[in-house]
Amino acid sequence: MSSTTEHVEDAAAEGEHHGHDGHVPSDGYFIKIAIILAIVTALETSTYWWPEGAQSWAIPALLIMMAIKFFMIVSIFMHLKFDSKIFSFMFYTGLVLAIFVYMVFLFTFQYFRS
Repeated sequence: MSSTTEHVEDAAAEGEHHGHDGHVPSDGYFIKIAIILAIVTALETSTYWWPEGAQSWAIPALLIMMAIKFFMIVSIFMHLKFDSKIFSFMFYTGLVLAIFVYMVFLFTFQYFRS
């Protein structure tokens, strides 16, 4: 066996942890997050039944709910809360750019015009 393998086996036998093991939240935490995501998803799908006058608010409401879900999934399930800040910056920059491009698209086709 190589010395690296022996070191890893010795560390595991002594109970040492490598990586992000100390940062893993409990199962209850993930269940709470799943419930929150299910509620936000239910709100998103409820925009289909909004009355005619409220339809103009559907796109901004959907964008806000999309951003909330994106932030929660990326930061919690992809563990960006515990990684380098550059990874968080890259993901959140992508979110801002996606929203910007979509808003430009909507304004181009005069979606918000009365």
